Amino acid sequence: MTARDLLEDWQRLGSRQVATNGIELRVVEHGDGPPVVFCHGFPELGFSWRHQVFALADAGFRTLTPDMRGYGGSSRPERVEDYDLLTVCADLIGLLDANGLEDAIFVGHDWGASVVWQLARAYPDRVRAVAGLSVPATPRSAAPPVPILRSRLGDDFYMCWFQEPGVADPVLASNVRRTLLQDEVLSSHTFLDTEKPEPPLPEWLTPAEFDYYVQTFTATGFTGGLNYYRNLDRSWERTAHLADVKISQPSLFIAGSTDPVIRFTPLAKMPAVLTDLRGSVILEGAGHWIQQQRPTAVNAALIDFAREIG
Repeated sequence: MTARDLLEDWQRLGSRQVATNGIELRVVEHGDGPPVVFCHGFPELGFSWRHQVFALADAGFRTLTPDMRGYGGSSRPERVEDYDLLTVCADLIGLLDANGLEDAIFVGHDWGASVVWQLARAYPDRVRAVAGLSVPATPRSAAPPVPILRSRLGDDFYMCWFQEPGVADPVLASNVRRTLLQDEVLSSHTFLDTEKPEPPLPEWLTPAEFDYYVQTFTATGFTGGLNYYRNLDRSWERTAHLADVKISQPSLFIAGSTDPVIRFTPLAKMPAVLTDLRGSVILEGAGHWIQQQRPTAVNAALIDFAREIG
């Protein structure tokens, strides 16, 4: 399958800075109709949703797509503690307020999925419906997550290696191209082994689109995104009051069958959290970067879901 280059189309949409929760988010807006907010993960940008933005707008929806806190053209606070989940959720509520919106359908991938699942719990009246890609909704863990990850997967597991400020940051920034081309990232050795050849460009990404990512992360570095991982335990502590809250809004989950994330985040626990799960779509042979790798299938599932919600 040949990738469709949407870089110029995306850039023609333009963007604006939206003040929210003490920071600014760079937001791309397209279309008209019921609002849909797209939230990206690590290491990505609002641009990662380009296929969905055009498809949903064409289907009659108003899309709002920010570079999340710490990324791209949005603010990048220096303090690690400014990146916990409830703080990021408040950014999105401020985005609704700034646009005069009572609620929206929220769609998240990777860290963006973790954000929108938590948003649905913390602000149920502001989330009309919620879709998560790649990272399933799960019950609250019995203890802080980082010690659990260390005991089960070791200090070399990438989420554990990311914890100490200033350790992973320069390694990832030393070769931005190589960092962004890594596909299955489960260990620190993936980034530290510089003897391996640079992975090839995936077929779903054009050279111009990849250069856009490289230029952006060369300018910003990766610290903002890494700080989400450094708040795993703090987010757990701050959300204790939501421990027993179910997600009652209409929900959708989409993932690739070969995504390593669903190997260590079992899908079987989702029904305990999502009381109105409208579908769980597993795309055979697809990996983690699913909305870019399989845009046609992802777009169809999201449009059907969004139309059902209205």
